[in-house]
Amino acid sequence: MDTKLNYRNIIKKILQEHAQYRASLPDSYDSQVLFDDKRERYLVLDIGWDDDKYLHATPIHLDLMGDKIWIQYDDTEEGIASDLVEAGVPKEDIVLGFRHPKIREYTGFAVA
Repeated sequence: MDTKLNYRNIIKKILQEHAQYRASLPDSYDSQVLFDDKRERYLVLDIGWDDDKYLHATPIHLDLMGDKIWIQYDDTEEGIASDLVEAGVPKEDIVLGFRHPKIREYTGFAVA
């Protein structure tokens, strides 16, 4: 199976699970998943109201760049990288894009 296609499927499954979990929390906002296969961008988006405050947040943002999964933003407790590794993605195919390039070599994941 094509690695990129496999990674797309893994990303979509994991993000759908996160969105379902987030939507089940006792808040009044909705979690949605946004998949852009053409540009290879994948997001979880939280939208709604928290009492009188409007919420519009992107707790998870992943990109497929080259043959790597780039985690651009991760506001999950356990870390989306753990979910990707558990799903079979090797650490050397995951880049913690939200970490400064000088720090990435110490994370145990890909540098770029």
